[in-house]
Amino acid sequence: MAAREMFRHPEAGMKPVVFLDDDKSKQGQKFLGIPVAGPIEDMNVTTVRGVEIPTIGLGTWRLTGEQCRNTVRTALELGYRHIDTAQEYRNERQIGSALRDMAVDRESIFLTTKLGHRNRGYDDVRRSTEESLAKLSTDYVDLLLIHWPNIRTPLRETLAAMNELVDEGKVRHIGVSNFDLDRLARARELSEHDLVTNQVQYNPYWSQTDVLDYCRIHDLALTAYSPLAHGGVLNDPILTDIGERYEKTAAQVTLRWLVQQPNVLTVPKATSREHLAENLDVFDFELTDEEMDRIYRPSKSRALAGFVTGRLQRLTDDCPFKPRTR
Repeated sequence: MAAREMFRHPEAGMKPVVFLDDDKSKQGQKFLGIPVAGPIEDMNVTTVRGVEIPTIGLGTWRLTGEQCRNTVRTALELGYRHIDTAQEYRNERQIGSALRDMAVDRESIFLTTKLGHRNRGYDDVRRSTEESLAKLSTDYVDLLLIHWPNIRTPLRETLAAMNELVDEGKVRHIGVSNFDLDRLARARELSEHDLVTNQVQYNPYWSQTDVLDYCRIHDLALTAYSPLAHGGVLNDPILTDIGERYEKTAAQVTLRWLVQQPNVLTVPKATSREHLAENLDVFDFELTDEEMDRIYRPSKSRALAGFVTGRLQRLTDDCPFKPRTR
């Protein structure tokens, strides 16, 4: 079966997401001296290296079993077209099942997976990627990432296999995750095909200024995981105060703050229909320069409070049977 047909299901419903136009969008607005990412209606897709990527995707870390399958189905119904997974999340099979269930053209989905820590040798890259494709029920993934740096396997060897997969059409684009600047620069130097992103933790309490500057200079995307700081932003007084002005939640203000920055994508995780919909509903308002700056420069006490809250939430949610790799 052709790749573009694999995810179709004649009886499944699909509801497109609607992004609202706003006549008051300010194309000239700047954040920390850098123009923000264009008019509101254009921000649902980010383009780097000529590649169009939905700006907000669904993160699936620690989603497993039927919960994972049902969450992905709901996300697709709501209009998500960017799904982020990894070999070590152990949920590729459930995601593939959800994608098969829904009447969604494969070409409309941007699907990302990541190489597991033990799958960095040339043969392991190729074997594990083939396994991922089978589990995901697709002939290709849109983006394959190196999940974490691995000093035991030469980066050149891993990238050689990834580049071959691009040449063969089994992977469309490649990138890295959790790479510092030196490793990122080295990976770009070694790769025949362009890298399109570095996926790292980024939220109001976890700065990535140097990485983001590098990504902008070299036309890469910074994909922000844990954008809500494991729930740490939800009761943040500054985010809550800003949200009241726009009738938005603190989580929505945080996601808006991220996607309003050039070259930034984000993959928040949610499981309920309400929160999944809420995370997409951030394209009908625009933060001011002052608000962007206010979020970016938290006090030490506020940052610590948000970090601790998020870590406590993460510990509460922990289960020994769930994958813990991020």
